[in-house]
Amino acid sequence: MTEALASTPAPERSAPPPVPRSRPGGRRPGGRRSTLWIALFLAPTLILFTLYTVWPSLSSLYYSMLEWRGLGQDRSFTGLANFARLLTDDLFWASLGITLLIIVVTVPIRVGASLLLAIMLNDPRLPFAGLLRTAFFVPVVATTAIVGILMGFVLDPSSGPVNALRELVGLAPIDFLGSSDTALGSVMAVHVWKWLGVTLIYWLAALQTVPRELLEAAEIDGASSWQRLRHVTLPLLTPFTIIITVLTVVETMQIFDLVVTMTGGGPYFSTMVTEVYIYDTAFGEGRPDLGYASAIGVAFGVITVLLIALLTGLMSLARRRQEGHQ
Repeated sequence: MTEALASTPAPERSAPPPVPRSRPGGRRPGGRRSTLWIALFLAPTLILFTLYTVWPSLSSLYYSMLEWRGLGQDRSFTGLANFARLLTDDLFWASLGITLLIIVVTVPIRVGASLLLAIMLNDPRLPFAGLLRTAFFVPVVATTAIVGILMGFVLDPSSGPVNALRELVGLAPIDFLGSSDTALGSVMAVHVWKWLGVTLIYWLAALQTVPRELLEAAEIDGASSWQRLRHVTLPLLTPFTIIITVLTVVETMQIFDLVVTMTGGGPYFSTMVTEVYIYDTAFGEGRPDLGYASAIGVAFGVITVLLIALLTGLMSLARRRQEGHQ
């Protein structure tokens, strides 16, 4: 029996498949075809981005150095004259100040409030967490122009439900959008309500990166919920704070449609943000001035980039100092 087993030939093993050799230049077979497919799929996005972002930006830079009303071919090259005019334009600086005020007020509220909501909604013990997430995100789905028009009716001093409730409790009605004292605050409140769900989604995604093992280990060691939040969750969320804050600032600077539908920049220019001022200069009533409006747009774009770079640098520096102290 043993001799029979010993004389039985061992089964032959199949040879491993040949490894494709790299072609000259380090490319494998099919690499060029993969590159072509990637380029093919990216082509629509690149074309649309060029047509609707790159080309308008370059055109605005060109138009900013022209004196052109936007109609006809009667245009003249003025160089930097529009930018020199911009330096002495009080309405431009006022609009820029209103835009920055909206950022300073609403961004901390959005980032802070959405972080607290995300921490609560991320708790698996919270009932109806999915329903609450949907409820906070519903305003984001609605069109901003529709939200602005709807809020105009809601805050109407004569027939709006807000003032109707005030009258029921014996309070005088308030013209929220018709008074320069309350219009800007009303716009900022609606803006926070409208876009809070976006920042909430950012934080919920960031919370998914916190390892559950660390939280369980801290709980086993006797750490309370506040201690786990302070010493485990928040330090791990620090890198996301920079990204979420920058994204929120960029979104806040794009408040044009909400302001136009709610107040149109009034009353008495109290809600005239820079985007609305650009639009009124280029297409508003009176004599349009597309060249000067383009100069305002270019200047506003440069200020936006500088502001984001400054904000990112300051927050990165604060993060490095925090890590150094730890």
